[in-house]
Amino acid sequence: MAWVLKMDEVIESGLVHDFDSSLSGIGQELGAGAYSMSDVLALPIFKQEDSSLSLDGEAKHPPFQYVMCAATSPAVKLHDETLTYLNQGQSYEIRMLDNRKMGDIPEISGKLVKSIIRVVFHDRRLQYTEHQQLEGWKWNRPGDRLLDLDIPMSVGIIDTRTNPSQLNAVEFLWDPAKRTSAFIQVHCISTEFTPRKHGGEKGVPFRIQVDTFKQNENGEYTDHLHSASCQIKVFKPKGADRKQKTDREKMEKRTPHEKEKYQPSYDTTILTECSPWPDTPTAYVNNSPSPAPTFTSSQQSTCSVPDSNSSSPNHQGDGVAQASGEQIQPSATTQETQQWLLKNRFSSYTRLFSNFSGADLLKLTKEDLVQICGAADGIRLYNSLTSRSVRPRLTIYVCQEQPNSTVLQGQPQAAGSGGESGSGTPCVYHAIYLEEMVASEVARKLALVFNIPFHQINQVYRQGPTGIHILVSDQMVQNFQDESCFLFSTVKAENNDGIHIILK
Repeated sequence: MAWVLKMDEVIESGLVHDFDSSLSGIGQELGAGAYSMSDVLALPIFKQEDSSLSLDGEAKHPPFQYVMCAATSPAVKLHDETLTYLNQGQSYEIRMLDNRKMGDIPEISGKLVKSIIRVVFHDRRLQYTEHQQLEGWKWNRPGDRLLDLDIPMSVGIIDTRTNPSQLNAVEFLWDPAKRTSAFIQVHCISTEFTPRKHGGEKGVPFRIQVDTFKQNENGEYTDHLHSASCQIKVFKPKGADRKQKTDREKMEKRTPHEKEKYQPSYDTTILTECSPWPDTPTAYVNNSPSPAPTFTSSQQSTCSVPDSNSSSPNHQGDGVAQASGEQIQPSATTQETQQWLLKNRFSSYTRLFSNFSGADLLKLTKEDLVQICGAADGIRLYNSLTSRSVRPRLTIYVCQEQPNSTVLQGQPQAAGSGGESGSGTPCVYHAIYLEEMVASEVARKLALVFNIPFHQINQVYRQGPTGIHILVSDQMVQNFQDESCFLFSTVKAENNDGIHIILK
């Protein structure tokens, strides 16, 4: 038995020795000098992958870079988009940097480019109702803009323009070869677009977006070059500083392991590349919308303004068709419906109603239109569809007597009874609609309706008790009863210089 145990020990020691020898061989093969990572990366498969990555990187090299001089929040997780806090009305610099490599986009060398800066909604839900949201903001703050350029502080920008109908955008020209900085001011705060006022932390985020264009063959800045944007929140003055400090204090309380999940705060915000902002509908010009997302200092419109000499709110003076007064027909095609919307100043909804025919649009109720377009534009569109005209402040009915040669000092003939003139001719009354309710408006519209040269009318009188003539004043017109009926006659002035009109 002792012999057997001894043999087992001998065998076991031999196996251990053999195993140690094999391990020592492995150690020699995998020593520090046996291989390096550079040798592995030098393999053909890795060289091919590296070259493909470098080519992709060159293809995506942006021609421009925009840097906003405002610190990013430290409370943003890794792989999330940066968030920057701004103070309402404070000027922030956006540096416009030329990032082209040698030979990139040579056609803009020595030339100007155009950039449009916008403040838009970050949430997709608010983007769909952007027009209604901005109209509501405009209603609450008349005369204000969401975005402005601080021109005195800006450097290198040329021909700055703002569009009165686009309160959230500014545009300018600049030379990429020169130092350019645009200082912007955002006047809306994030909590103005939340259903409930929770304070700055609960406000909706915005985006600052910059779109840059070059000139086309016609010299118009319509060819898109580059777009970039960043996410922001806007607070009341000094609110952004307090929020930044609060976020920094929260991060200091976190453990090192938790801090690794968040981005560091940077002193500046680099706008990241994005898709260009979709073309915004523009005013209807020459029966075709503008082909480019361009802003002009003044907009033309084919819609004619009613003549001030008109005797009725729907009058179309001098045979000129009033585009906005045309009623849409149920038989209108989708294209005709689009044209009607443009002519009646509903260009913001052409895309929304792109598949609507005239019948489809007329089937919508007032409540439907208010829900789709918001209260202001919904009611306006409903009134346009139903052709509801503005009710005049005062309506009078006037009939002209037969011409009377009696001078002003003489006694004019009395109108015949039974609605007839002295000659027995039935009186035909014309409606005169008054909006200004002044004496000059009465004379002007009488001249228009009865084809009397306006410059020949000296005075308008009203026949009073015992046949006296009372000068018609603004106060008298304002005291006319609505839908009063008048006969009027014309008499020569004393020096045969024009005529007087007498209302009876």
